[in-house]
Amino acid sequence: MEHWICATCGTQYPESEQAPKECPICLDQRQYIGHQGQKWTTLTAMQTEGYHNVFKEHEPGLIGIGTEPSFAIGQRALLVQTEQGNILWDCITLFDEETRREIERLGGLRAIAISHPHYYSAMVEWARAFDVPVYLHEDDKQWVSRPDEHLRFWSGETLQLTDDVTVQRLGGHYPGSSVLHWSKGAEGKGVLLTGDTISVVADRNWVTFMYSYPNSIPLPAATVRSIAETAVRYPFERLYAAWFQTIVPRDARNAVIRSADRYVRALEGHFPA
Repeated sequence: MEHWICATCGTQYPESEQAPKECPICLDQRQYIGHQGQKWTTLTAMQTEGYHNVFKEHEPGLIGIGTEPSFAIGQRALLVQTEQGNILWDCITLFDEETRREIERLGGLRAIAISHPHYYSAMVEWARAFDVPVYLHEDDKQWVSRPDEHLRFWSGETLQLTDDVTVQRLGGHYPGSSVLHWSKGAEGKGVLLTGDTISVVADRNWVTFMYSYPNSIPLPAATVRSIAETAVRYPFERLYAAWFQTIVPRDARNAVIRSADRYVRALEGHFPA
């Protein structure tokens, strides 16, 4: 019996003798099935094939955790270190003893919170290893592939995890798509962790908002306006999206505002000169 993992999105499924026929998350138009068809793996296979996790400090109190070589979507998780305990924002598939030991050295975990279903990955493995809750917005409950008692579904627009960590539901990419605001980040100026609810583009002075990133399906103007207006209710200097390199290092709040304005103007036919 194995907990099979979709090799395209990294989502882990309940224990079974045979791999599932298909991955519903990848069949959805926000994702895709790889060109070679549906492929499956397991944590044991990943560990024996040389996958390992790396830890990189983005700034004091904020550490990225990613898998090398890159696996599935290739996102990295973020460990937010607070005086009330560490929060893991988003999740990755690979979990092993080396990862457990390093996180324990860094202070362990208080909770896990995840932006949207593409990063549910092997969240149950992580939650069980540290015996902590995983917070998911209830609007995306249908996408949970491996139910578990550690999963906590929250509702409404905000979730306070510690005195300085707040999760906001923005919607857009998924109905429950969320971001995490850490008020003590960036030397007290605040940071926003966005997964790809808000994604950083090649020019890191700008961000974007999409229904589907791999299939290039945009969001409506009203949704983009709502995302931006909600996101900027909290002050933040820096923005960290889903990958190590996707960072707006300064003036990130204004980057969200002007990016939303550019996006909406383009949808309305007013393209930049």
